[in-house]
Amino acid sequence: MKFFLLLSAIAFCWAQYTPHTNPGGTSIVHLFEWRWADIALECERYLAPNGFGGVQVSPPSENAIINNPPRPWWERYQPISYKLCTRSGNEDEFKDMVTRCNNVGVRIYADAVINHMCGSGVSAGTNSTCGSYFNPGSKDFPAVPYSHWDFNDGKCKTGSGDIENYTDPYQVRDCRLVSLLDLALEKDYVRSKIAEYLNHLIDIGVAGFRIDASKHMWPGDVKAILDKLHNLNTSWFPEGSKAFIYQEVIDMGGEPIKGSEYFGNGHVTEFKYGAKLGTVLRKWNGEKMSYLKNWGEDWGFMPSDKAVVFVDNHDNQRGSGAGGASILTFWDSRLYKMGVGFMLAHPYGFTRVMSSFHWPRYFENGKDVNAWVGPPNNDGEIKEVTINPDTTCGNDWVCEHRWRQIKNMVAFRNVVDGQPFTNWWDNGSNQVAFGRGDKGFIVFNNDDWSLFVTLQTGLPAGTYCDVISGDKSDSNCTGIKIYVSSDGKANFSISNSAEDPFIAIHADSKL
Repeated sequence: MKFFLLLSAIAFCWAQYTPHTNPGGTSIVHLFEWRWADIALECERYLAPNGFGGVQVSPPSENAIINNPPRPWWERYQPISYKLCTRSGNEDEFKDMVTRCNNVGVRIYADAVINHMCGSGVSAGTNSTCGSYFNPGSKDFPAVPYSHWDFNDGKCKTGSGDIENYTDPYQVRDCRLVSLLDLALEKDYVRSKIAEYLNHLIDIGVAGFRIDASKHMWPGDVKAILDKLHNLNTSWFPEGSKAFIYQEVIDMGGEPIKGSEYFGNGHVTEFKYGAKLGTVLRKWNGEKMSYLKNWGEDWGFMPSDKAVVFVDNHDNQRGSGAGGASILTFWDSRLYKMGVGFMLAHPYGFTRVMSSFHWPRYFENGKDVNAWVGPPNNDGEIKEVTINPDTTCGNDWVCEHRWRQIKNMVAFRNVVDGQPFTNWWDNGSNQVAFGRGDKGFIVFNNDDWSLFVTLQTGLPAGTYCDVISGDKSDSNCTGIKIYVSSDGKANFSISNSAEDPFIAIHADSKL
């Protein structure tokens, strides 16, 4: 009996580390600022057929409408209530999206903004996405309701009330992040209101949460909220399932707050991953791809089973967040596809793909002054995500997840799931290759000269379609063919001027 109880306790403890993706769905995509109606469609027409496990959606809670600058993307991170009412859609549309995505096996993870309410400088009134009244000056949010008793002003010891020193963990967690009104999460009332909001989303059918600004909350306060959460909806999830939790903690190694402090609550975002990978692929500071042989924990990253990894995210692709200029984005499409390809082929971490929108970049003193620009819109109404004849997106949506090279590498990761990291090869510089057991093999050429090499792939003999230059189509390849001989070896040729200087083959791309 004791043994059974111990097993039950262990299963419960690990429940929030399970993403609840269907078998064969090992990656999620962040459909940043998409409308709920468009996400529902995308789940059915593209994500499920192409093996995506889930979608991170933008914050679904009511937010302040910011008009200076006009409707920036970051207004979504200025909540004024927990009503499900944003420019992505209303509650009925949110429910429809969750139901339709779950019905085709694609999970929904909500970006949960629970550290704070809107900024102290936002004007009072009903200028909010659901029309609820709020007054930041008096800390009055009647639609929750929160009053001045529910905020941290008394605990914060800085003159401004804002975080002034990131080496002081008390300031980072008890003071305002860029003037956002900091909630008193040690109060059971506040914890209960947040849990009520998250439970509403769970009951609708979400599979988990990205917990925004987790670094700015005490780990124990986060745990106290998570302990109040319902089990997942049994319409789609096994009885007793707990929400998948991944916490935004920017830990680049130079501050006292560590990502490891949050492991007890769930996964943590590994920001060093994209910053280091970008530095290597850009060949800055003498870095080479050959150094990636021991990629993962040996690079100072958190344990693989706790890490959510990404090449870029909605913050750092705009120059904020962490990583600086090393971060690869869709603006550097050639290197970006290599970076995402490497991430999806390598076994480290739980992978999230970014899906973006264009904005008019304009740099002054090295800073993109238009990084605030919100999603494609007509007078504040988010534009529909239109699909072009070649399956890319229109209306200024970038849709990296629909780029053939990235979509096919999501499939690659699904095929090689659980396989060991094998058959590493490098030329001592920026030509590298590795396998995933007997299921997949990938080769990169990031040097300034062409690659011609015979390598041990570990794959069974046969003809394989390279899924970067094309697709497997019936009994043929639309791109490069790779012939693996009976000893598992194959010849690879990659020009340094190729549009995509890498090749990937896997068990399902075999003719």
